Amino acid sequence: MQKIKHSYRYLFDSAHGSTSHFIARWLFLRALGLIYFSAFFALLFQVRGLIGSQGILPAADYLRSAHSLGVLRFWYIPSLLWLSSSDRMLMALCWIGLIAALILVVNVWPRVMLLVCFLCFLSFVSTAQDFSGYQSDGMLLEAGFLSLFLAPFGIYPGWGRRHPPVRAAIFLLLWEWFRIYFQSGVVKLESGDPTWRNLTAMYEYYQNGPLPTWIGWYLQHLPHWFHIATAVATLMMELVLVWMAFLPRRWKIACFFIVTVWQVGVISTANYAFLNYLVLILAILLLDDKFLQRFVPSRWKNSLVQKALQSPVSEFEDPAYANEETRIPTKPKSLPFFRSGLLAVVLTWIFYATAIPLVRMFWHDAPLPTKPLAVLEPFRIANQYGLFAVMTPHRYEIEFQGSNDGLHWVAYPFRYKPQALNERPRIYAPYQPRFDWNLWFASLGPWQQNPIVPRTEELLLEEDRDVLRLFAGNPFPDAPPHVVRAVLWQYWFSSLEQKHREGVWWQRQFLGAYAPTLIRLDNGRFGIIDGPTLRNPSQPSITP
Repeated sequence: MQKIKHSYRYLFDSAHGSTSHFIARWLFLRALGLIYFSAFFALLFQVRGLIGSQGILPAADYLRSAHSLGVLRFWYIPSLLWLSSSDRMLMALCWIGLIAALILVVNVWPRVMLLVCFLCFLSFVSTAQDFSGYQSDGMLLEAGFLSLFLAPFGIYPGWGRRHPPVRAAIFLLLWEWFRIYFQSGVVKLESGDPTWRNLTAMYEYYQNGPLPTWIGWYLQHLPHWFHIATAVATLMMELVLVWMAFLPRRWKIACFFIVTVWQVGVISTANYAFLNYLVLILAILLLDDKFLQRFVPSRWKNSLVQKALQSPVSEFEDPAYANEETRIPTKPKSLPFFRSGLLAVVLTWIFYATAIPLVRMFWHDAPLPTKPLAVLEPFRIANQYGLFAVMTPHRYEIEFQGSNDGLHWVAYPFRYKPQALNERPRIYAPYQPRFDWNLWFASLGPWQQNPIVPRTEELLLEEDRDVLRLFAGNPFPDAPPHVVRAVLWQYWFSSLEQKHREGVWWQRQFLGAYAPTLIRLDNGRFGIIDGPTLRNPSQPSITP
């Protein structure tokens, strides 16, 4: 019984928390604040066009359709937008989240600011429908929620030395980091995708991702041996190397540097919003203060407990061998029993809910209750991950065009998607252009499964200002066009010779109409004047 009590305090009681992660916690929370800032900053310019009252998928309509769920609607769609789904409320949530993120960065009232950021971002994700179906959103919500139990108390906590980090919170954040990698490696093999089996997955990777970069263009033209080597390295890192997180500290430190270099490479070659930045900062928790103190200025280092820095305790060490003398003296009742008990229940629940999907990847019929996972699902704080299970073999791009005579068509220019052949692919992550991103996913399936495409056509015919702001410009500034259509192109990187000779980064081929061509009738309704010429966008393929 005494050992159970000791283990309980070791894992869940801040008074007995880790004295070797003050600096790592401080760095991680500041970086998390920056990621929250990037998420809300991007939404400021997009949220009204995405889910505003006149947006592509209005949140108000979505919430109205959920009234049939009764009181359960507040659980299945946890959002502050139930109070009001007006455009002002949407902008208020973005601004409040943005300000809270900045306050978190400067280390003022971190727990409260983390809660504000989490609630504001959850409110958007729960109501954004197709515009929030990304694994990165779940990653941020899970990390943000767990960080509530990691952050120190107080308005000006400094290093938070009076409230050491709860070990269970550190473990679950590293557990999230581990699952992102490991589950992604497992699904690559389980999917049966032949490109991972024969190690050709990276051949077309750099040009076929959602939003490529100019560095990716150059890597795409490297010899095949390079692409085979990176495919092998990806599988080795995701399936083998990440287990170093559970080994002694020297292995953890080595693991941190390997994955950091890898993530910097991914960030520079593809725009995956804040996903890779979040995975990168989670790895900070692999480091302890004994390693990090050498980078801390002396005037700041003096405010830390030197004995704690000099004698770190491994996070996976048996608590029976933990050196009690290295702990920071705290008041016996600094963390009431009921609070630590609630924390233990919540964190244990999350661990169980996240362990179930991992177990079932290897034991599909495991007799484990799934109700705990289903209950947490609306909050996206216990997720299953799996990136790039199947590689996209071709790149398709949807383009919206308007015309006044049905013969001469003018394209609406995108802000971030590939379009002009001579425009260099840019690097802008962690900024996330959700409209551009979603159109890449839509291009992989028929328009009937992607209502955002015909809805955008309708709003362009109405000259909706919020939706037009999602584009780089309006080619019809005086009046909306008479007809609007969505067409499909296939894109691929230009060759080295074409780049040198013509100055183009892309080549493309027109495939046909993707969705019905729409016209606005005199009565204000919309009519179809031409149907799509493609049965399925995944069928046509032009090999460059």
